[in-house]
This record gives sequence, C-alpha cells and structure tokens, in this order.
Amino acid sequence: MKFIEKLKFDPDGLIPAIVQEAETGRVLMMAWMNEVSLKSTIETGKTHFWSRSRQKYWMKGESSGHTQEVKDLAFDCDGDTLLIQVAQHGAACHEGYKSCFFRSTSEGGGFETTEERLVNPDEVYKK
Repeated sequence: MKFIEKLKFDPDGLIPAIVQEAETGRVLMMAWMNEVSLKSTIETGKTHFWSRSRQKYWMKGESSGHTQEVKDLAFDCDGDTLLIQVAQHGAACHEGYKSCFFRSTSEGGGFETTEERLVNPDEVYKK
C-alpha cells in the first residue's frame, strides 16, 4: 500500500501540513496540501501547497525565493496530518520572519514579537 492511500483528506480534499526546520526542530509554518501539491512536493523536493484564501496551488518561495528543501515527510498515526521537515532558505513567513510563529502571548492577554524580522515583505514578496 502506498502511503498516500493511508491519508485522510478533509471533504475539500485538503490535509494540514506542519513544516518544521529539520536541523533545529522549530515549527516554521502550517499550510494546507491537496493531493496534487503533495505529489509535486515529493517529485520536486520543494514544498508545494494549496491556498484556501486564494484558491490557488503554490510553491513556497515562488515569489520570494525563500524556498524549503524537503528532508523528510511523515504522517501521523491517524493519517490526517503531515509533518514535513525542511532546510529553510530565507524567511518561512510572508511577514518576513524565519517562522510564522514569531509572536508569543504575554501576561494580561497581550503578545510580543519574539524574533527579528529577516526581510521587509514589501521589498521581497510580490503582491
């Protein structure tokens, strides 16, 4: 049996993919994949996703050049979530940070930015 047959895509044909930096274990982002983006990721060794908001297939880094080189692709025991370990080249976040998880909650219900911005998104990302 091929692993893709073990996966449980949601009614829209999507499955969540957690992207983790292979070297450090840091979670960089979460995005959605469909069967086409998953197969493209496997074939190219670069991450591809499905954008629910734009209703568009995309490769991470296609506009910024900040790509993700796949080191390992795993799925959980239920087959309903993917874990993709990558070598991140540049910022993973479209706001210019290494990780999309650059804010932490603080006392009183606020939050704080916990890392330096790597790039100005207005200068890098094509809108």
